[in-house]
Amino acid sequence: MRKELLSMSLLLSLFFNSIGQTKIFVSLDGSDNNTGTLAKPLKTLEAAIAKLSTLSGKDVVVEMRGGTYRFDKTLEIASGDVSLHQLTIHPYLNEKVVITGSKKANLRWEPYKDGIVKATLQGDEIPDRLFINGNVLPMARYPNFDTSARVFNGTSPDAMSDERVKTWKNPTGGFIHALHQGEWGAFHYRITVKDANEKLMYEGGWQNNRPSPMHKQFRFVENIFEELDAPGEWYYDQQSKVIFLYPPKGININKSEITLSSLTDLIHIKGSATQPVKNILIENITFTQTARSFMYVKEPLLRSDWTIYRGGAILLDGSENITINRCVFHELGGNAVFVSNYNKKVIIRDNHLFDIGANGIAFVGNADAVRSPSFRYELYVPWSEMDFTPGPKNNNFPQYCTASGNLIHHIGTVEKQIAAVEIDMSAHITVSHNSIYNLPRAGINIGDGCWGGHLIEYNDVFNTVLETGDHGAFNSWGRDRFWSPKHSVVEKNVANKPGIELFDVIDPNIIRNNRFQCDHGWDIDLDDGSSNYQIYNNVCLNGGLKLREGYHRTVTNNIIINNTFHPHVWLKNSGDVFTHNIVTAPYAPIIMNQWGSKIDSNFFLSTDGLIKAQALNLDQHSSFGDAMFSDMIKGNYSVSSRSPALKSGFNNFDMHVGVTLPSLKKVAEKPLIKPLITKLNEIKGVEVEWLGALFKNVETLGERSAAGLHDDNGALLVNLPAASIAKKNNLQKGDVIIKMDNQEIRSISDLLNIFQSIKWMGQSDVTIIRNQELQVLKINFK
Repeated sequence: MRKELLSMSLLLSLFFNSIGQTKIFVSLDGSDNNTGTLAKPLKTLEAAIAKLSTLSGKDVVVEMRGGTYRFDKTLEIASGDVSLHQLTIHPYLNEKVVITGSKKANLRWEPYKDGIVKATLQGDEIPDRLFINGNVLPMARYPNFDTSARVFNGTSPDAMSDERVKTWKNPTGGFIHALHQGEWGAFHYRITVKDANEKLMYEGGWQNNRPSPMHKQFRFVENIFEELDAPGEWYYDQQSKVIFLYPPKGININKSEITLSSLTDLIHIKGSATQPVKNILIENITFTQTARSFMYVKEPLLRSDWTIYRGGAILLDGSENITINRCVFHELGGNAVFVSNYNKKVIIRDNHLFDIGANGIAFVGNADAVRSPSFRYELYVPWSEMDFTPGPKNNNFPQYCTASGNLIHHIGTVEKQIAAVEIDMSAHITVSHNSIYNLPRAGINIGDGCWGGHLIEYNDVFNTVLETGDHGAFNSWGRDRFWSPKHSVVEKNVANKPGIELFDVIDPNIIRNNRFQCDHGWDIDLDDGSSNYQIYNNVCLNGGLKLREGYHRTVTNNIIINNTFHPHVWLKNSGDVFTHNIVTAPYAPIIMNQWGSKIDSNFFLSTDGLIKAQALNLDQHSSFGDAMFSDMIKGNYSVSSRSPALKSGFNNFDMHVGVTLPSLKKVAEKPLIKPLITKLNEIKGVEVEWLGALFKNVETLGERSAAGLHDDNGALLVNLPAASIAKKNNLQKGDVIIKMDNQEIRSISDLLNIFQSIKWMGQSDVTIIRNQELQVLKINFK
């Protein structure tokens, strides 16, 4: 049968060559001295790329036989190499092709002590990640790796304490990882030496563009020999070139495959705006086991909180019409796909990205295309030096590119200032039908207003902002030419130069038909001058919708479940509009002296929401009632034809979100659909989750008696998992919460409503009744 397949392939190869298509075959069993036919394949993809310069103008297909290809260095495909009509790189007959950044380690293990073994490593490469049978192992670390820990898989305030540092003989080559003090991403440092005074010297901390001290609690250290104390940990001594390993339980290391990674980038496709690499399709290939790149994350991105590393498993830099289709990216130490500088009509479609150390897909232009750029939050180009020409200076940025149908989850395992899809200094990027979940920060992030025209649609984004704070499932910053942290300066700039607020974001960004959910921030978070947005037909499941100061935002026909609209510090003559939306809870304004163009004709799910809005002289034509959702349990928030929400101007819309490729759709997870807050008190015995624990209404005389209550008011804690945030805050089973933020809590509905309006604060005083006595606790929400 195999001979028949080979014969058929030879015939097909002859046929395609006869019509102008040339095939080059690559096999692990081949030789780079071969001709590249099926019978005599090349051994490396590098050799196949080298052949392309002789095939100008043709359609070329590189067929890779199944197996794992290990690169000695990053493969570069440059504009001088490819002047083809089309280049396709894919597996032969759907065989499984894996490209990895790791190498097999043929190590001779010998006992060290206490169950630890050691082996000498040949060569000069410094291993960054170690895999046993494909599973990555943590470096020797303190505290030990804990899958249940929310941040960094385990942190401790004493990770760098003087007492602990004194126990380390030679920590040089170790690493320090910590959250930003404000939990806006993370910092990473390499230990250079421990001095004679037992103090650590280290370099790094450049991974965040908003400098701050390290977080006092959320920090850990790794690659410290004295912390090699748990099964599965390893340590590398650079001086002696010896690896020490505490083997995982149940693993025979002498019969296991051990691979080590030191290569951060696998493929670079590099050209320029004047001579781009064109017309390449990469499909059905798995990319895996690259090294971490956190120490290379240095370049600031204008005034956003980000710095970046322009690299990844695949880097596109100066390309046109490149498609990456149905590939798998997993167990990567850094970025998966990075689209850098000039790129046009790049399509990243139907891929599966998971267990990624940094970003999933990033579109990032070059600051040389930005007029009057500033590179820190607090910096600003003086008015006398400002370039008042709208738009970019050149075309050195991604434009008209697409990320669609991708399944992206469990990313940001190393770096925390990341996104599943990052957009910065780019124009007309479409992000469509992606399923995104389980990550430490935003699912989709737009870092600045340069240069707008982005379309964010039909994405399913949930379980976001899991390790950081003050962020959203969708997040954006503006901080463009017109913007300053001082609102009076912004208003003066716009008054002096009308239209300057649109000089960078020259085309509107559209966010439509998405489903967003964020338990630790906002579902949609437009921050710091984000301007020129049209936001409609979205379902926000938990965190609500926030508009901080900016201009020209129209928010209409959205559904905000179990939360509300969060207007923050709006500017004079902003032109903002909020109409025809369905809102659960009362608005949560902060420092609102201006109210935009129109906030009216909305539909509230509670009378309290409408009353409080009208008390602010808003929503004079709005109403409240039961929206009559079709099937809330299944997440269908279309309203009945009899719904009073329709009278407010609301219209049903398409709610089919997430991946569409059947194989990805089959494995993609869905967000947890929680009961509607306004309905909770109608369902006897219902329990709701808050801070990982379960609460219910006080409903029986027995519950009142046990708690020592005089009435049925309060939220009763009935189930307290050991790993829950509630447990870590010293709450106890049987506690009844009766106040939070000095607001009365009569029911679990009140508990959730009040929490949604104040959770951005990160903590609050909570009054409880425990053992028939009043107590006040300081509760941290994370």
